[in-house]
Amino acid sequence: MAEGKRFIVELGAGADLHGADVTKAACRAVRDAVSRSCLCGLVEILALDDLGRVRVDILVACPDPEAVDLAAVRAEVPIGRPTARAVAGGMTAPGLCVPRFAEGCDRIVVANAAVTVFVEAPHSPAGAHTTPHRKEEQA
Repeated sequence: MAEGKRFIVELGAGADLHGADVTKAACRAVRDAVSRSCLCGLVEILALDDLGRVRVDILVACPDPEAVDLAAVRAEVPIGRPTARAVAGGMTAPGLCVPRFAEGCDRIVVANAAVTVFVEAPHSPAGAHTTPHRKEEQA
């Protein structure tokens, strides 16, 4: 499949309340985004017969992005060919250390995710409008 066109961009948020595990927060953020979408248009409108053909880009923003297990993040996406990257962002907040859940951790980590599904689309005719929802200036 070629580069494709964006079919949907969905956002999600996830947190690890005990343990400051950025991978856990990132996976929860992706799961949150994925759970908000029913991609029935892939089958019903685009007549896509193989959901493995879509490309899924995952962008996660969290504290300590280098510590994110990107393979675990990609595994949260049930269709397509996922790619993932992590960048600095998200949030930390004071929490409560509960030794039963994690040792020596008293901070909450929050991650945000943007999950974008790309599909192969027919080429637009020359001169076709490519910027959606843009108001034309009044003469």
